[in-house]
Amino acid sequence: MLLTALIFGLLGSFHCIGMCGPIAFMLPVDRTNKTKRLIQVSVYHLGRLLTYGILGMLFGLLGESFYFFGFQQYVSIIIGVLMMLMIVLPKKTVSKFNIAKPVYQLLSGVKNRLGKELKKKRTDTFFTIGFLNGFLPCGLVYMAIFAAIATANVLDGSLYMLLFGLGTIPLMTAFVYLGNFTTGVLRKRIQQFIPVAVFIVGVLFVVRGLGLGIPYVSPVHVHEMVSGGVMCH
Repeated sequence: MLLTALIFGLLGSFHCIGMCGPIAFMLPVDRTNKTKRLIQVSVYHLGRLLTYGILGMLFGLLGESFYFFGFQQYVSIIIGVLMMLMIVLPKKTVSKFNIAKPVYQLLSGVKNRLGKELKKKRTDTFFTIGFLNGFLPCGLVYMAIFAAIATANVLDGSLYMLLFGLGTIPLMTAFVYLGNFTTGVLRKRIQQFIPVAVFIVGVLFVVRGLGLGIPYVSPVHVHEMVSGGVMCH
């Protein structure tokens, strides 16, 4: 399942380039010194990865609490179904249940701070920009957070979000160096594939929650093993 994190990251970087692309392009990097610019961009990415890691840890902890009470399978199925519904339902229907609106309001202060940091040119500024950038609302980030909950483990949740962040690095880095280098046709085709990928991942989470005994894909749940007498003391 961790592989889906990289897929979300790679595809998500195309989806989120509209929001995060301008931030990456506006980074106050040193255009005259290649080594310094590389360090600045790397520090920026470290800030984003830290944010994703923290989010993964927090939501992984939430998933772990569900696991403790024996709800982890149901959570995995519910998250998978939600992912699929967000793709198959009309946009007007999904917008009625827009959970992003309160998040945008909550993070309005983050945007203001981000604007101030973009005007600075200190090395530590790049870390702060990346850290704040990681909190900006994004549909694919929400999907990754759902997946982090489904991991039902603090470390796995953190690792999932870190892998998601790593998947976004290639395109975001290219955007810093080259600007908007992707053609409209290429971006459109990739954005058309994103819903398909999200739906497939949703199916995988449902299958995982069903505990069909398929190694690595749908393992038997621990609670079922205990109740079935598979595990012995």
